[in-house]
Amino acid sequence: MRILVTGGSGRLGRSVVAELAGRGHEVTSVDLAPGPGGAAAWVAADLLDDAARAEVFAAARPEAVVHLAGIAVPFVRPDTETLSVNARLAWAVLSAAVASGARAAVAASSPTVFGYGAPGWEPRYLPLDEAHPVAPWHAYGLSKTVVEEAVRTLARAGSGGCELTAVRPGYVLAPEEWAGAPTQQGHTVAERLADPALAAGSLFNYVDARDAAELFALLCERPGRVRNGQVFHAVAEDALAREPLAELLPRFHPGTARHASALIGRRAAFSSGAARRALGWRPRRTWRTELRGTAAG
Repeated sequence: MRILVTGGSGRLGRSVVAELAGRGHEVTSVDLAPGPGGAAAWVAADLLDDAARAEVFAAARPEAVVHLAGIAVPFVRPDTETLSVNARLAWAVLSAAVASGARAAVAASSPTVFGYGAPGWEPRYLPLDEAHPVAPWHAYGLSKTVVEEAVRTLARAGSGGCELTAVRPGYVLAPEEWAGAPTQQGHTVAERLADPALAAGSLFNYVDARDAAELFALLCERPGRVRNGQVFHAVAEDALAREPLAELLPRFHPGTARHASALIGRRAAFSSGAARRALGWRPRRTWRTELRGTAAG
């Protein structure tokens, strides 16, 4: 397939591009930052510019679109900029995918839509699945909620044969980060394990970028296997923690105390069961298998 990836030079984007190219697809990566090279073509373009976006889509003629571009983490830009950029990009790119005749379009969302970290946050149940209500508390989480609503809105409007979906990847760990490169918050995986406070903010979730990339690829390759407008989690099945979350979560998030007892052993705070049921996808890499050196234990 001809697949257009926006944000292909980013932490997740590099793995998505590599996965798609490795599966034999003709990949065009669009990003303001240079691409990593390899089998994909790289195009520099501002996708919020109507003329530039039209030119990219006309040249790539995508049969599928993976939309990853945008402000990738909370609190790195002013709130109004984060909300504006992420919402406008999603609508522009997904609308262009439908108009161009693509058969599938997959947008990156985020587990932050659930609103964990807000004062007094209390889930209705654990582990969190796609049916749990969302309640974002910061501009980034709100922007990702808008991304998901853009997916659903375009699906409801009649997507002309384009299957639109969204994926909520966990705290993305790129391959080099297992070897000690800093994660997106500046510390290493080993440091997140050694100090639970570092991973508590994300409810100890994570996903290897290559595992998440595989789910994006499956959603491009298998239109019709899922419901138009559906949202999927892409989160590792075990927590990024040495202690059970039944003990750790109430310590850092008191509002979870009523439900944390369900998270015994290595069980994560998020379920990715929907992707397994629909597409046979499940994350294969965990910190126990990937982390190098003695820190893995």
